[in-house]
Amino acid sequence: MLLRSCILMLVLSLFAPALSAQVSPKATIPDKPKLVVGFVVDQMRWDFLYRYAARYGKDGFKRLLREGFSCENTLIPYAPTVTACGHTCIYTGSLPAIHGITGNNWWDNQLNRDMYCSEDKQVQTVGTDTKAGQMSPRNMLTTTIGDELRLATNFRSKVIGIAIKDRGAILPAGHSADAAYWYDGDKGKWITSTYYMQTLPDWVNVFNNRNLPDSLMALNWNTLYPVNTYIQSDRDTAIYEGRYAGETNSDFPHNFSSLGNKKYGVIRATPHGNTLTLAFARAAVEAEQLGSRGETDMLTVSCSSTDYVGHQFGPNSIENEDDYLRLDKELGDFLRFLDARLGKGNYLFFLSADHGVAHTPGFLKVHQLPGRPFDDMAMVTELNRRIRAQFGVDKLITSSHNYQLSFNATLMDSLQLNRDAIVAFLLPIVKKVPGIANAFDITRLMQTTLPEVQRKMFSNGYFHQRCGEIQFVLQPGWIDGSATGTTHGLWNPYDAHIPLVWMGWKVKPGKLNRETYMTDIAPTIAGMLQVQMPSGSAGQVIAEVMGY
Repeated sequence: MLLRSCILMLVLSLFAPALSAQVSPKATIPDKPKLVVGFVVDQMRWDFLYRYAARYGKDGFKRLLREGFSCENTLIPYAPTVTACGHTCIYTGSLPAIHGITGNNWWDNQLNRDMYCSEDKQVQTVGTDTKAGQMSPRNMLTTTIGDELRLATNFRSKVIGIAIKDRGAILPAGHSADAAYWYDGDKGKWITSTYYMQTLPDWVNVFNNRNLPDSLMALNWNTLYPVNTYIQSDRDTAIYEGRYAGETNSDFPHNFSSLGNKKYGVIRATPHGNTLTLAFARAAVEAEQLGSRGETDMLTVSCSSTDYVGHQFGPNSIENEDDYLRLDKELGDFLRFLDARLGKGNYLFFLSADHGVAHTPGFLKVHQLPGRPFDDMAMVTELNRRIRAQFGVDKLITSSHNYQLSFNATLMDSLQLNRDAIVAFLLPIVKKVPGIANAFDITRLMQTTLPEVQRKMFSNGYFHQRCGEIQFVLQPGWIDGSATGTTHGLWNPYDAHIPLVWMGWKVKPGKLNRETYMTDIAPTIAGMLQVQMPSGSAGQVIAEVMGY
């Protein structure tokens, strides 16, 4: 009996570690994330998640799709689909009709002048002696999720926005942000404005003094792989691709050695711009101790260079493909950095885009697909000529921002012009312009025969003080542009279908194919963090992200 008991105890002792491991509780999920990271890839169409996937590594986009939750059918619910509106919508959960950012630029009907989305003449540049820092979020009429996080913690949470584009840094970070930093292309330095601070922090000066733009541009730009292996892209020589200054063609390799100080601006339209941005973001996390102070902090990062490259070369170019292959590596490095600093599962990360992009018209023509370039300024010139002949008024139409025709309000009032009569005169003319599918009085949108998707998007994009009188709609594939490069801004899926992938804190791996919207991002974060939604939020919580 004694021998049998000893044997039994010996057996139990041998299996005890395994049994202990099986019954030990799982690692607990922290009550709140250390850091929320919003990662916006400017001009990233949804299909770019998969189009180049054969050459993506395991640690970038593929890791997000493997470990995260992908909302595969995320759409932008308004027009115009441009950078300022997109960045604002993501972080406010709101719409141009509510938050007031109706474009990158608009004609302001109260001021009767052109307005840039983040311009602010009341502030000054901090970091250089140019005017590139005369910017702030004051034109945005609602709070952001960062503002609400700050309010919920009595402003103990830090919120910082970073992007090469000022609007990509300022509008996401919000009104109460600790800082927003953007890039001065004239000087090659990261800057901010007196809206946030009077002098740059020491760590920013140290970063600027490294002169990374010089080092990066000295690398020039050649493809990661042999150029003939880029089978997802058009040929390298294409007449409808743009060129860098001084180049005689658009082929690889791109040599920047002759640019001089112009290289500081040109870096924005190269993959080196993303490298610079993410290096600055890592420096901010370290220096500001983001996620390491006992409160949930927020970092908003926008990779602007994908947009510049896309505009210049088009989405079917080898440049675009190589840019995304490089960004995939940069993303993987950035995620590993966050893992090492904060720990896997301790930060909430989402990737999305501010808009998509249309195919280059020259590419469409070669392949007999519908779509051509559209010259809006030529149309405006002709319409003003017709108005002058009919009504005796010169230059009444001031702009065609965001596919809308705006009138000079001062002229209208001083001459007591009949607005409705002018609109009625113009509409039949505009509708006959090649490439225009429809045109209507935007103040009578609800009485206009339109597909429901267009009605919703134009309505959600309309804020009367910052919008025009006549909305015109281009035919699919047509863009407001020239013979080279491409753009975005319309209601069509190529401009409005964007990626949305979540990863990290409380996120359950999976995939969702029902429609979700850009407006759902901020309310979902608010629900996860248990803070109030932004003041103009119009979206819904995506419960499936958390496995509900």
